[in-house]
Amino acid sequence: MTNLETIKENNTFRRLYRSKNCYVYPQVVIYISKNHLGRFRYGITTGKKIGNAVVRSRCRRVIRAALFMFSEELSSAAHGYDVVFVARKKTAFVKSNDLITPIGTALRKSGVIK
Repeated sequence: MTNLETIKENNTFRRLYRSKNCYVYPQVVIYISKNHLGRFRYGITTGKKIGNAVVRSRCRRVIRAALFMFSEELSSAAHGYDVVFVARKKTAFVKSNDLITPIGTALRKSGVIK
């Protein structure tokens, strides 16, 4: 995942939250929008309602590991998309293999990967 860029700016996160392209699953919420940069960027957010710092870090690691399964497809096919993953309470109790299906479905439905 070395060629996948992370989103760090608050205004980019806010733009994605306002976008119409949102996929809601019990484990994660995924916001997807096109950007004009020509490269794939992703961001992961975890709120304080999920748990303490250890739990929030685990949620980010699980989401990142599931996204890593698609890194080859994303680096070659997905140009010009921003994706934000919002962790939910169930994210802390699932394994990364359980997130592959929701993430893959959302990326395919939105046209990020084929």
